[in-house]
Amino acid sequence: MITLRLSTDDVSRIRFAFSPVWETVTSIRALSNSTASSVHGPWLRKVAPLLAAEDLSLLKALIPPVSYIPDFITPAPPRRSTSFESGLAAIAATPRHLVVNELAKLHRETPNPLLPELIAKPAKALDRITSALDSYWRLTIEPDWRRMRSLLQEDLAFRLEELASGGVERVLRNLHPSVHFRGDRIEIDRPYCCDGEPLPGQGLLLVPCVFTWPAALPVTAAPHVPTITYPPRGLGRLWESQEDVSESPLAELVGRTRAAIVSHLDLPMSTTHLAHQLGVSAPTLSVHLSILRSSGVVGSRRDGRAVLYSRTSLGNHLLAASRPAALASA
Repeated sequence: MITLRLSTDDVSRIRFAFSPVWETVTSIRALSNSTASSVHGPWLRKVAPLLAAEDLSLLKALIPPVSYIPDFITPAPPRRSTSFESGLAAIAATPRHLVVNELAKLHRETPNPLLPELIAKPAKALDRITSALDSYWRLTIEPDWRRMRSLLQEDLAFRLEELASGGVERVLRNLHPSVHFRGDRIEIDRPYCCDGEPLPGQGLLLVPCVFTWPAALPVTAAPHVPTITYPPRGLGRLWESQEDVSESPLAELVGRTRAAIVSHLDLPMSTTHLAHQLGVSAPTLSVHLSILRSSGVVGSRRDGRAVLYSRTSLGNHLLAASRPAALASA
């Protein structure tokens, strides 16, 4: 059992963020632990051919299938949303003594012949690690990052609604089955694996993470910000392929482009993201979205500088009613 004590200062500094670096690191573990029939099966089948000629020995030494992962390769995002490049820069800036300590801990728990060389030359190790992560990210995560990001944004919107309606207690009680809120502390049903306690007053960072599924993963050792990563809601929708609705009754009713828009909004998307998915210009798409929103088929909400669009319940009903199975039973 892992226990995080929460002071008043810590509670006042609870925040959410998501991180492309966290997704990259945890996806490497998913390569070892997931199967073709698991929730990440479609992603595995997609990336397997891309990775066939890649040397992943360094990354798999750093990120074993179970047990400890060095905390410095999952830096705490300073803001709610950060870029992959800023995450790599944070890794590259890790104090050398911390690199040595955490790699040594990893080698004690999961020995690997590659680790002593990294421990002996921490500056060179950081160069090798960031380079390997960058190459892997570009092959496996970056092509789908917009879609992942949409799911993470949707989860954060839900958590903020939970906070507004039930406060911090409600947010923490509904985060993950292994996470328990006890008033002045959080208990996580995982074996204790840390050498030190977190520094007081740093708050708590909550990170929805696609590839942490099905677990919640904590970071609790000083000097890192106490962090809990958890699978976002609606993860099962992430890898679903988009159905072709171009010849459906919905397309006859609202037109092919608008039917495609409704079909693609399984996850909230910005105009830019949706235009990229559909291969249409942003101005043209904005006209269609305006009509669909006025008709109550899609809704919108602001997320920072972006406006995210999603299907409404009416849009869900229209899409479901136009599917072959629904028509055959009518």
